[in-house]
Amino acid sequence: QVLLVESGGGLVQAGGSLRISCAASGLTFRNYAMAWFRQAPGKEREFVAGSTLGGEITYYADSVKGRFTISRDNAQNTVYLQMDSLKPEDTAVYYCAATLIPGVSTTERRYDYWGQGTQVTVSS
Repeated sequence: QVLLVESGGGLVQAGGSLRISCAASGLTFRNYAMAWFRQAPGKEREFVAGSTLGGEITYYADSVKGRFTISRDNAQNTVYLQMDSLKPEDTAVYYCAATLIPGVSTTERRYDYWGQGTQVTVSS
């Protein structure tokens, strides 16, 4: 059984930082490209950041470029999202996702597995 479990969400003030994690089990983690998506209240889920198999290539949504950093530890089967200079508009449920398709995809339907999400709330 494949499980992706996010953790590390919470409440933070605008301008602050937060790091969320996603621990994977039940799959060969190094074979999967990983990504983070988010869904704000009343909005559709959107791509945030993605990483190739070894983490050598990353890609970010324009809205988070320069503020967020995705990284992965294949030895720990974990992907991270470091979020700096947070803004109230970053408030959302953040989901990690895994795909066997190489490269970074911004399209939801290309991802095979999803976590349950972790809430990030940024106060103004």
